Amino acid sequence: MLDKSSILAKISCCGLLAAVLVLHSAPAALAASDVVSKYDKDSDKTLDLAEVKSAAGAQFDKLNKDSDDTLDSKEVKRVIGKKEFKAADPDNDGTLSKDEYLAIVEDLFKKADVDNEGTLDAKELKSKAGRALKRLID
Repeated sequence: MLDKSSILAKISCCGLLAAVLVLHSAPAALAASDVVSKYDKDSDKTLDLAEVKSAAGAQFDKLNKDSDDTLDSKEVKRVIGKKEFKAADPDNDGTLSKDEYLAIVEDLFKKADVDNEGTLDAKELKSKAGRALKRLID
């Protein structure tokens, strides 16, 4: 018969194993500073809207698994929630065109640009809007 400490040890071990499996199977998100470095074409340690839209356009193409030039809710489920998807789909056709996707990107860019300089640094990418924007570009 197992005593209380043996049971707790087994539960802790199983929990740790589950956490390791989840972390190992999920792709690691880049840190904000790494996202800036990856997409900062002019090497000014910030991202401007053109750099962000370029990255977002490439991400759109990557997410567009069926190559129909639109994204449905299944294709973007890991980057956009249902509520955000519905709000970003003004024509209510159940898909996002590249222009609709980039409109979300531009809106989040403006929200994350708290100092209104027209660029985002790593600190701004750590804000709520910045984290949402990161999901759309990388």
